[in-house]
Amino acid sequence: MLSEPRAGRLTSWGNALLAGLVSPDDAVIAIVGADAVHRVAGLPGEAAPVGLTLALGRLRSLGVTGLRIALPAPGHPLGLSGPPEFNARALEAEEAVVCHGAAFGLVPEVFEAGPQGDVHVEVVWHCLPVREAPPADVPSLGEAERELAEALREATEVLTRLDVAGSGPVAEAALAAYRARAEAGREVLAPGYPQRAVRVLELAQRVGMLVSLAYENGPGGAVSASEMAGRGAALRPVERTARRAQVAAYNAVVEERERGVR
Repeated sequence: MLSEPRAGRLTSWGNALLAGLVSPDDAVIAIVGADAVHRVAGLPGEAAPVGLTLALGRLRSLGVTGLRIALPAPGHPLGLSGPPEFNARALEAEEAVVCHGAAFGLVPEVFEAGPQGDVHVEVVWHCLPVREAPPADVPSLGEAERELAEALREATEVLTRLDVAGSGPVAEAALAAYRARAEAGREVLAPGYPQRAVRVLELAQRVGMLVSLAYENGPGGAVSASEMAGRGAALRPVERTARRAQVAAYNAVVEERERGVR
């Protein structure tokens, strides 16, 4: 969870484009990010994959008025509504985008190409039918913010207990990189999102960073198999809370529209 999910960029900037707040060119540049190119396959009326600009325009013409993110994990279909075929593809990718206003979903497939040292990434979003139903286990922004405050305390306590916070230069470098990103004034969400969603997403990313450190930076103080198992048991609920909060933040625009806030 150290990096922004591709489905997050598509959801955020796709919503801004659908609302007329950004140009198609700006939206596509933000969605593609450091990747080489993104295409959409399986779009109704198109026999071959098409570029993002055409795809987003076509989805709008098919009735799509907003986008939601899904970040499922085994045993936790977060943000999904079915059918099983779509859920399985989304679970394999660990992310997806579900359209609001028309029963379509988009699941990314990532390809790496090029020689060693000059590898570039291409993404194909597969457009598939989805079930029109409420997404699974998505909290409100208020719920997510309250849960995150507790999760941050829990993550900090777990890292301290397992000595992960002092687990060496890798952990320190990761913390420094996170602080640099936070201080660079990066645009966390596209225009049109409420400030509370930005705050929730930033905190969710911070909690996710702490969980990643705990998992990735050696055994720390957990020197036995039972202690390693204990680490996983302690961190899984924290990671789950951070993912739920990310989904709540990215979906805030659509959720507020449904509640008549805007």
